[in-house]
Amino acid sequence: MTPLETYIRQRLQRKKLLLMTHAVVGAPSLDANMAMLEAMQRADVDVVELQLPFSEPIADGPVFVRANQQALNAGLNWQRYFDFMQRARAAFDMQILMMGYYNSVLQMGHETFCACLAEHGGSGFIVADLPPEEAGDLFQHAATHQLSPIMLMTPTNTLARLHTIAQQARGFIYCVARRGVTGQRTAIDTSLEAFMARCRQATTLPLALGFGLRTGADLRRLHGLADMGVFGTILLNTWEQGGPTQYAQLLQELKAATLA
Repeated sequence: MTPLETYIRQRLQRKKLLLMTHAVVGAPSLDANMAMLEAMQRADVDVVELQLPFSEPIADGPVFVRANQQALNAGLNWQRYFDFMQRARAAFDMQILMMGYYNSVLQMGHETFCACLAEHGGSGFIVADLPPEEAGDLFQHAATHQLSPIMLMTPTNTLARLHTIAQQARGFIYCVARRGVTGQRTAIDTSLEAFMARCRQATTLPLALGFGLRTGADLRRLHGLADMGVFGTILLNTWEQGGPTQYAQLLQELKAATLA
């Protein structure tokens, strides 16, 4: 069991449902990112994925595509990204994941990437466009540094494929609620329940559910269905449209929903 999985299981002993959030590092600025994380801390967020900006974020919808480009235009690079992660890990209690795309990891090199991530306080990584068959020795280096590779399960996966994915996963599984990119609204219905049941068949790891969750009501519907709800696009939208006050209010709404 990796440190991240141990942490999640311990948190689940005192909370009915965990909360995972997302921020694109450098968008709209590093100072804004720190303010976002402060609001997350007050809302007792359990895990945050810090996205390393990339020029072609293929799993992301238009909100995150724009944020990625904004951060890149402002000069966000590897060093500034990891420096920010280290600051965040020292300042806040939540576990931190690197989220990004494989080209960035490949350019850095598997061993260097894992060593750097661990050194700067990361607990694991989500590489959205990496099939497990193409990972090479990335997972071995992750194990050396006690990092959790967070694997994605999707509604289009067969049960056999879900088992294959589960063999490489550590920490928890990220269950993608629907087809397409981030940002579109997700319906929590019988088809989603059936998908989550298939995921439960394939793994004993905790299950996080994301893509298209927007409100505390959405999160409350996940009780008994998932172990953690993931919120990303709606948070960035709220920051852009309502500023820090509405952002903090949404996080407090989500906090209340984890306990309801």
